[in-house]
Formats: sequence, C-alpha cells, structure tokens
Amino acid sequence: MNPTVTVREYARLTTEAIESGLDRAQISPSAFKWLCDLNDSFTKAGTALAQIEGQCWLKLDNFVGVLESPCGMRLEILPKHFEQGDCVELNRKLLCKMIQAAFNLKTRRVGPADLMLFDAPLSEWVMLQFLLELDHLVKRGLRFDYHRLEEEQRYLRGQLDIVRQIRQPPGRQHQFQLRHDVFLPDRPENRLLMLALQKVCQATQQPDSWRLAHELRGLLQELPASRNLKADLKLWRNDRLMAHYQPVKPWCELVLGEGMPTAVSGNWHGISLLYPMEKLFERYVEVCIRRTLPDCATMQRQVKQEFLCRHNDDGMFPLKPDMLITQNSQRWVLDTKWKRLDQRTNKYGLSQTDFYQLFAYGQHYLKDQPQGEMLLIYPYKASFDQPLDPFRFSAQLQLWVVPFDLESGALVDRHPEPLPLWKDSHTSRR
Repeated sequence: MNPTVTVREYARLTTEAIESGLDRAQISPSAFKWLCDLNDSFTKAGTALAQIEGQCWLKLDNFVGVLESPCGMRLEILPKHFEQGDCVELNRKLLCKMIQAAFNLKTRRVGPADLMLFDAPLSEWVMLQFLLELDHLVKRGLRFDYHRLEEEQRYLRGQLDIVRQIRQPPGRQHQFQLRHDVFLPDRPENRLLMLALQKVCQATQQPDSWRLAHELRGLLQELPASRNLKADLKLWRNDRLMAHYQPVKPWCELVLGEGMPTAVSGNWHGISLLYPMEKLFERYVEVCIRRTLPDCATMQRQVKQEFLCRHNDDGMFPLKPDMLITQNSQRWVLDTKWKRLDQRTNKYGLSQTDFYQLFAYGQHYLKDQPQGEMLLIYPYKASFDQPLDPFRFSAQLQLWVVPFDLESGALVDRHPEPLPLWKDSHTSRR
C-alpha cells in the first residue's frame, strides 16, 4: 500500500479495499485506529478532526495539511477548491502559497514555477525549505557561545577556584580546581536546528532532500539535539547578532510541530502540519488585503472592543470580527467564510446565522458611521465570480458579499461603485 495517501477536505477514509481518489481512499487498519484516537483528543479539545461512520469509515472535516501515523502512512489533505478534475498539483500549489503568505514564510525557491515543479506532498516541501535555509545558515556560519566549565586539571588554565583548591584533601594539592570558558556552538538555537534536522533525515523520502539532509548532518554532527523543546524555543534570541537565524526559525518550528495552529496531541507527531481551513483562509485574506491598504488606513484582526450585551456593567458575549479597517473617521467590518456560494441557487447558499452575526457587528462597531459598510468574503468559484448586490439592514447599514480570488490574492470587484477604501487598489478578474 502506498505510504502517502492524498485526499482533500471532507474525504472519506476506509479500511476496505476500494479504488482510492481525492474524495475517498483506503488506509491501513493501524492508521485508521490512530486517526480515531486522534479524533477523540480533538473532540475533547472542542473541535473535530473527522466524523466516524461505523467501524471502517470516517469522514474528514475541513482540516488541511499533512498527518503522519506511527505505522508510516502519510495522509496529505488538500483544499477542496478547484472544481474540474483532481487537480492535485494545483491544490498543493495553492495550499503551499497560502501557508507561505499566512505565516510570512520566506523561501529560497521563490516564484510560482518552483512550486508548480515540486510535485511532492506538502511535508516534503516544508522539509526542503528548512534544509535550504539551514544550508544557507551553515554557509554563513553558526553562532557560538561561551560556556563556563569547572574542572580539575594538573595544569593551570583560566581562573583558579581558590575556595575549592584550599579544600583539597591531603595528597591532591597538585590537582588544580579551575574555572574557564569554552567557545562552543551548544546553544538553544543550534540544538533546535539539530533536532529538526534529525527529524527530517528520518522522514524525508525525496532523494535530493535526503542527500542534503545527511550532508548537513555530517557537518553538524558535533551539535547536540535539543532535549527540552519548549524551554529552548523560549530561549531563542532575536537580537541583532542572531538576525541571520530568523529565516530558518519558522521552518524549524513547522518541522518540529510548534508552528501549527492545531497541535497534534499524543506521543507520536511525525512530520505533521494541520490547519483549520477557515482559519487559514481568514489569515491569507488578511495578509493579502493588508498589502493593498493605503498608508493612512490601519487594520486590526480579531478585535474585541464591543460586546453583544452588558450585565451589571460587564460586557457579555464579545463580538470579534475577523478584520476591522479604519481610515480617517471611516470604519469597515470584514468577515471571511470558507464556504462555496452559488449564484444560481436560492439565497445563494448564504447562512442566516452569518447575517445575524454581521448585523451584530454593524450595530456595535459602525453605530457612529453615517453609512456603515461591511464585507462578507467567500472564496472565488465559477458559481460565484462577482460581488452580489448589497444587502441592506437599514438605510445606514449595508453588507457586501464579495468573492476573493485565492490565486491572485485579491478581492474580485466588478461593481460600478466599489468601496472607497479600495477605489485605487481593487483588481478585477477578467
């Protein structure tokens, strides 16, 4: 059985012998049991990785990324975005692009051509980027640090520890109790890099990555690996002397599993990168829109300035729109939803609950505006390729439902009167 299984959101997995595709696939019984146990830990944390359907079927939720089971099976979950054909390469390219933009990751292989040519699971792409950054760091030189040693020698070196020396028993006065500093590469940053490198050496299945990983391991064989991941991450310095370590840090965290919005619980992590698609979409839209804002505009994300109601002068039920943009005295509320809309269906597939939510945002965040404007952003699809006519809650409050093109990273605006904030920066999909 192929150790790498590629599916997409909401796919169904089974232990039965079936023809595997993007929407359903066969996995081993041990991997199935591991996923069920993992789903139990997610459910206890308040979310769900999958829905269990009987003893041999489960249906994934809207998580994307890579999971590696203890038995060696690697499950790659891609976004359900492209509608024609399987489009594994396009979905993988899109997911890499969104992760790179959402977490502000710099790559050594920049440009869309490199992502298109890299036909391998997402985890292999992450490991390759880590290796390229680490290789660049090693060529620039690792940062060493002084370590204080206290030892006993027959010769003087460094500083003599007078107190310990005078306490020497008879017959050992010829041995010197010394303190001295040694210049070594044993520091938290290097220990974390070595731990991540060891993990890549064991996990990568790409020949080029395997070769580069073992070359680097040979060069860094004297480095100890981290034994306390959390403690060393807290000790990672970000000062001027460590500036050349910054490009490799996010890739190191991803390889070690510390850069995931959703942590995979348990003793076995493998190379696992798991993201809730709605959160990844929200973060990607925020990063792309922030780039288009004029200098006089500011953006806040997940603000918690208003509450749905008050009780005994205390706010209850905080209202947290995804984005709040302010320009001069004008404000805009933006919210994202990872859902397919269809302009040909009744009510376009919009949710009444979402409209209640946006109405509450508008009533509290835009109550002082002469004309309150809100945006509800959905992914661009062939069935939803242009903004809908505005929805009016009142004469002073209206909502725009707008598609967002994931490939170009821009709002799609064909309306004759776009919102003034984007009047000079909106792009149109041709």
